[in-house]
Amino acid sequence: MRSQRFFCSRSIHSNIAISFSLLILCTTIVLSYTSYRLSSAAVKGNSVAYTSQLIEQVKLNIENYIGNMESIAALVLTSSDLEKYIKGSNLDKEEALKNKLLASHYLRSVVQSRSDISSILYAGSDGMTVSDRQHAVLKPLPELIAQDWYRKAMNQLDVAVSSSHVQHIFQDEYRWVVSISRKLSNAIAMTEADQQGVLLVDLNYSVINNLCKQIELGKRGYVFIVDPAGSLVYHPQQQLIYSQLKFEQLETVLGIKSGSVTVNTGNDQKLYTVDTTSFGWKIVGVTYPDDLVANKQRMQGTAALWGAISLIFAMAISIFLSYALTKPLKNLELNMKKAERGEFDIRVEIESTNEIGKLARTFNLMMMKIKELMGQIVLEQEMKRVSELKALQAQIKPHFLYNTLDSIIWMAETGKMEEVVEMTSSLSKLLRSTIGEGEELIPLAKELEHIRHYLTIQNMRYRNKFTYSIEVQEDILTCSILKMVLQPLVENAIYHGIKHNPEQGHILIRARQEQNDIIVQVIDDGIGMDEEQMGKVLLQKSDYKTGSGVGVANVNHRIQLYFGVKYGLSFASEMEEGTTATLRIPVIYEEESQ
Repeated sequence: MRSQRFFCSRSIHSNIAISFSLLILCTTIVLSYTSYRLSSAAVKGNSVAYTSQLIEQVKLNIENYIGNMESIAALVLTSSDLEKYIKGSNLDKEEALKNKLLASHYLRSVVQSRSDISSILYAGSDGMTVSDRQHAVLKPLPELIAQDWYRKAMNQLDVAVSSSHVQHIFQDEYRWVVSISRKLSNAIAMTEADQQGVLLVDLNYSVINNLCKQIELGKRGYVFIVDPAGSLVYHPQQQLIYSQLKFEQLETVLGIKSGSVTVNTGNDQKLYTVDTTSFGWKIVGVTYPDDLVANKQRMQGTAALWGAISLIFAMAISIFLSYALTKPLKNLELNMKKAERGEFDIRVEIESTNEIGKLARTFNLMMMKIKELMGQIVLEQEMKRVSELKALQAQIKPHFLYNTLDSIIWMAETGKMEEVVEMTSSLSKLLRSTIGEGEELIPLAKELEHIRHYLTIQNMRYRNKFTYSIEVQEDILTCSILKMVLQPLVENAIYHGIKHNPEQGHILIRARQEQNDIIVQVIDDGIGMDEEQMGKVLLQKSDYKTGSGVGVANVNHRIQLYFGVKYGLSFASEMEEGTTATLRIPVIYEEESQ
């Protein structure tokens, strides 16, 4: 109880600060006495020094090897046999063939003297090619000069060294090599100013592989090589890298010219030691510091023991502090869940004067205000619903009256008195049913009578542009329906379906009962709608230049406002076939609606 009063008399900020200070202090004391990190730092230093020496040696070996290959390439370029072949582009075929055989023989002798050379090839832009192979078929010159080794050599002043790759300069031969290519030097005089050529020396990949795989860096350490573009030259698990089953931090490696960096890989660590050759390759040694720790198990056991002790104390303090801190919050949370279920008469007991106590008082005031506002909102929503229904029912546009009266005047001037009487009578009955006595629900029979008057007027206005029929089950005529919901559907069928059809159309109004629902359909054989038009029809406002003014979207809104979102309108249509508007409302008999 005393501890609870201790926290209740202070702010929640102070309580949290004290709690976390105790936890951090306990953890810091435990970690400061462990020797694991100090030992790890020492091991890392030793590992960096040891690996750096090995990587430096690998770098020197590779630089010496590539340097020797460059010297061989330079020696080949000074060969008199090759020089005769290159300069003899204007000789007759027999003499040129003789020079080519001599040059090929010379290149073959160089390759046979070095087991680490896979092939030597000269390719000139003038079409002259020669290799060490006697019977192998070279690929066409355009394919040769389009390869990377040729383009890189032409763009560099010195020797171009490639990454490891599959070389394809001979038909049906694919070898894994490292290529050294060199543009023809000025030592060989050109016959034409625009003549160019490149000497290619392919080195067996196995030489690079043998230089690197014999390096041992702990139990799991290894060496890999990457070129300046980030492509792997050598990796002991190169296939796993290409298949993305293994991953190396190549971006980190490329950002280092010389030095070491530690990266985290899940629950383990890697130490990258990097050195860069004179031609841009990065030699990377990968070590795992944990492999070099001799007393790893003892150190880990000590760290685990102290960690377990500190964890027990920390958890005990945490449980005690969290209980004292969260008890009033739990009480407030419980009351909030009651409020979520709609219980607005609840009150939270105020046990302290800190921020939680202030929050409890605010919560109590909020519950009182919510209860007042809920009553006010219910009343306002009911009034809004009634107002919207009245406003939607009252919509009628003067253009329909203007056009109908113009039609009556025109028929009177032409002496069609019977049509004048019929149209005037229908208009009078239509206006009487439209204005009505303000009722929201009317019998289906009365709504159909209203539609007959409307169809009579429209048919006379459009001079028998369409015919119509009504099919309704007799036992549902006394069912109730919202007033003026069918007229916009018929209006839509006339103005957007039949009006633009060159032939006489037909409108069918059909009503039936399906279980506890009334289904009313307005079917026309007009021009129809596509999917985009059907998607927009329930979102559009009514067109005040035509029709009665109670839009299709308003009809759907009225139905859902009165009966719920499961009811309303839907459309089905095909171009040049017609449109079917389906209205669904619940079955309500006239005595139930009163």
